[in-house]
Amino acid sequence: MEDKFIAQFENGVKETIEKYNLISRNDRVMVACSGGKDSTTTLFLLKKFGYDVEAMTIDLLIGEWSRKNLGNIRSFCSDMGVKLHVISMREEFGCSICYIRSGVQSKVKLGNCAICGVIKRWILNKRARELGATRLATGHNLDDEAETMLMTMFRGKPDIMMNSGPISTGNPDDRFVPRIKPLYFCTNDEIRKYSKKKKFPVLYDPCPCSVGTYRRYVRAMLADIESKTPGAKENIVNNFLKVLPALREYSESSGKVSHCEICDEPCRNKICRRCKLSKIVWDK
Repeated sequence: MEDKFIAQFENGVKETIEKYNLISRNDRVMVACSGGKDSTTTLFLLKKFGYDVEAMTIDLLIGEWSRKNLGNIRSFCSDMGVKLHVISMREEFGCSICYIRSGVQSKVKLGNCAICGVIKRWILNKRARELGATRLATGHNLDDEAETMLMTMFRGKPDIMMNSGPISTGNPDDRFVPRIKPLYFCTNDEIRKYSKKKKFPVLYDPCPCSVGTYRRYVRAMLADIESKTPGAKENIVNNFLKVLPALREYSESSGKVSHCEICDEPCRNKICRRCKLSKIVWDK
């Protein structure tokens, strides 16, 4: 008899996919895999549900942590019969993510995750498009989304959330591969429980570079709020979804998507954020 929790969890993900029309049977889905429980669960479920999926991972070259994750991803994809595309930071940029981060932080004040996030999003979109993907799936969950929403509000930048939601339809450029988040309404605890029940080969340790980040501070604060007001995270996300259409409408009317003058990738300024970071590191 199938485990009741597993059945409920999988049905919940199916409902999200269907309700928000995340994927069609004609889509070619590229799953961004980090080696963690979220992206591994996403890949497993999309494959189980019968979608056309491949996996893509970025080797950030963060020592033993990256080596373990890459090994786990290779093993998992092999067992699942899923094609894996490995993108090396050294081949893409000629160095590790740590070198880029150190170079940026020697000149400007910017957090580890902010730098890494910009680089990873740029690579994933570019490579997913080049590989012919029509959807780019990530493992973002309810906790991730609630934290991000609070962080952007605290920083006074709610407009950057226009491409959030279960599917990012706020960017009309054909060089942008729509991102989907099948685990959008799943909590961090639920995914951990599911991945352990399924005995996935994943590393549960957080990225060693995320220590002391702003997100960890917000995560701890939100966890405290959730303990005092159960359902707070879900309320944050659901209320955001109510205003998302208006936010996207405002964004479309106030700014046209263009292409970076340096790399030609889609962005809303003359130079994309990835190229701005690169100029900080390598420009004398």
